[in-house]
Amino acid sequence: MTLEFSRVRFILTEPSHPGNVGSSARAVKNMGFEDLWLVAPKTANMASDEQAIALASGATDILENTQSTPTLEQALAPITLSFALTARARDLGPPPCDIREAAQLAREHLCKHASHRVAIVLGSERAGLTNTQISLCHRICHIPANPSYSSLNVAQALQLAAWEVRYALITPEERLPTTPDLAPDMGKQLARTESIQALAKHWEQALIAVQFLDPEHPKKLIARMQHLWQKSDLTQDEVDMLRGVCTAMIRSAQNQKDLFKP
Repeated sequence: MTLEFSRVRFILTEPSHPGNVGSSARAVKNMGFEDLWLVAPKTANMASDEQAIALASGATDILENTQSTPTLEQALAPITLSFALTARARDLGPPPCDIREAAQLAREHLCKHASHRVAIVLGSERAGLTNTQISLCHRICHIPANPSYSSLNVAQALQLAAWEVRYALITPEERLPTTPDLAPDMGKQLARTESIQALAKHWEQALIAVQFLDPEHPKKLIARMQHLWQKSDLTQDEVDMLRGVCTAMIRSAQNQKDLFKP
């Protein structure tokens, strides 16, 4: 986990369903974060509830380290940039942004200084965030969902927010899965020029064998095929596959000739 990830906090205000706490812990861990806080949970020890543990699906370390506090002010105390996640437009309050813009703002803020910390604040399952809670945050943040059905489950909303922030923080090289424990597959590497030239020669022989190419009058066919191979960025596996086709074409043509021998 990079330093930026450790400085992002997710805050659930007044959660009432242990399952949502567990699902939120899973979302936090899925996206590489670790800091989950509960503000005035409806029941004590919600993070240790059986349903929370079941829906955390292995993210028990996040649950075990989840902090609870009676007020949002306490959860936001060390935070320097906070986003209040809400589906409704507010007449009064901080300036609004969408979740992708929020993620970019979070990245820029975290990179400016090592002491900066970001929080994503989510409301209760029933009523969301109050205007008073929103007023404690720096920005209002919206997820551009279906306008006619925009209310998201709190854990789903946290998952989306965590994903956007993660995507903003990681490098392009980290956006696809890797398998460092596996040996590199040489067949997936681009074919060398000598392999392409051998394929071109083999393909010419195959086309002659099936009488698609007249070697006495090739016209521009060979040159065009050569250009096709060169611009196709063939891997070694693909070259080997095409040469197998060539071999089959030549063998089939020879078998046909043998059938008609006197």
